[in-house]
Amino acid sequence: MNKVLGIDLGTTYSCVSYIDASGKPVVQKNSEGELTTPSVVLFESPNNVVVGTPAKESSKLYPEDVVSFVKRSIGQPGAAWYIQGADRSPEEVSSYILKKVVGDAVTALQGEGKLGPGELITDVVITCPAYFGIAEREATRKAGELAGLNVLNIINEPTAAAITYGVSDLSDNKVVLVYDLGGGTFDITMIDISSNAVKVICTGGDHSLGGKLWDDRIIEYVAGEFARQTRSTVDILSDMETFQELSLSVERAKKMLSARDKAPIAVNFGGDRARVELTREKFDALTGDLLERTILLTQEMLEEAAKKGYDKSAFAEILMVGGSTRMPQVKARIQKEFSVPVKIFDPDESVAKGAAIFANRQAFFSEVIEKTAAETGKSESQVRREIQSGKAKVKELAQKVEMETEDAGDTADIDIINVTSRSFGTIAFRSLKESAPAEVENEEESAEPAEVLYNMILKNAELPAAQVKKFFTVADEQRTVTIRVLESLSSEEIAAPDEGTEIGEAILELPEGLPAGSPIEIEFILGDGGLLELEAKENTGGRTVSARFETADAISESEFKMAKQRIEDAAVF
Repeated sequence: MNKVLGIDLGTTYSCVSYIDASGKPVVQKNSEGELTTPSVVLFESPNNVVVGTPAKESSKLYPEDVVSFVKRSIGQPGAAWYIQGADRSPEEVSSYILKKVVGDAVTALQGEGKLGPGELITDVVITCPAYFGIAEREATRKAGELAGLNVLNIINEPTAAAITYGVSDLSDNKVVLVYDLGGGTFDITMIDISSNAVKVICTGGDHSLGGKLWDDRIIEYVAGEFARQTRSTVDILSDMETFQELSLSVERAKKMLSARDKAPIAVNFGGDRARVELTREKFDALTGDLLERTILLTQEMLEEAAKKGYDKSAFAEILMVGGSTRMPQVKARIQKEFSVPVKIFDPDESVAKGAAIFANRQAFFSEVIEKTAAETGKSESQVRREIQSGKAKVKELAQKVEMETEDAGDTADIDIINVTSRSFGTIAFRSLKESAPAEVENEEESAEPAEVLYNMILKNAELPAAQVKKFFTVADEQRTVTIRVLESLSSEEIAAPDEGTEIGEAILELPEGLPAGSPIEIEFILGDGGLLELEAKENTGGRTVSARFETADAISESEFKMAKQRIEDAAVF
């Protein structure tokens, strides 16, 4: 087997896949015999960590020691849980999930004779929602590093699902919509799939819209019914044990409603007992606006796709992935909105399988680059740039260095093209006269320049992307330029600064004596993993500056070292 893994690090469930001897992706069961592992972590003690179903079942007994839905917090400033004597960042909590699923997979593969005794797998590709920005992607990468993994890339979940579909089920070239409704996130992506390419056209969504919101609506309803039936004035949801128990009951009831018209939910609190019968009709009424939100986001994405020449008649079918698409009302609503076939495609496993296919391709890609660099005397970065620019093809390079493309299974020739879900730009100034509406064009020339967000790389641009723009100094004798870098959801080249979120800055030193209006070139380079690099130069004095924006909100070096030590000392079950 090829020694790489694809990991679907999900909000509610995680899954790991590998490429078998026949070149096909296979999901590996965990030590409990399950194909998916609940993304729930229980800290029994500082050195004993339980992940998965046992942790989930323990949440009602030890709610203060359990973390779930961690993915909703990853990459968020200041997010942490103080448990068992330490602040646990989302990166650290996620690393235990990764360590569990990878460890279980490796142990199983060793037991099956597919790995040698003591042989490990550390090369992985991890998936994330298409709507994740730089902060979330970098935090996901850090989680992998904390778990002792070599993260080859971070790939979008809908793209991974489309890769699986393209490799396994596609008979004709077609454009599809991937409707990905998971436990915590929603992505909608238009993808052009052919026998040798998976090309993302446009993506949209909401990283906080997922099945958990459906659960929350029912929890609130059941709590209200408890108060009505028992005439209690106590907020039962403020009690952590009751909340956790009710959360588990509601999740079971939701799954039951996928096959039945009603589901009973029992609530016990403070000696009082209530029985709530939840019907599918009531469930749909309570959550209808959440479903409509996914339709609205789909329509917004289609408007963006139309700007790239793909109208609403361009796609042939809709693929539904993510566990929350099992709710019957989801498929019914989509079928009502769109007159194309709607297919539920391997909702639990397709993302992990696609990640494994992509990981296999990435590993082969890296080996080709390494051997080509050694044979040609070029650096690996030079070879990589030649491939990214189209000057060289992986298959051609593999043949030149006598590598068997069969080693990469069916994926060596697949061209995978992703897009960015964010725009990236910098704060610039332009005169009030240039930026003001017509009625104030006669303002004084000395008026204060107006700040704008100038987007260098626009949302839904193909990756990798690079853009160079020329800017100018604003004052005589200016000695520095502070290049503030922002990401935003705007798809316009010029946007208001408050539409963006600052992710970092770089300072370019300038020589003496420069007049106002001296040119400066700034280049943004966005890699296929979604991480941004910047290069800027001033030609008169030859001054340059470069920066890599992993995000200021990522776990600090000292926090990383402490978390790494805790993980190494802990037994993970």
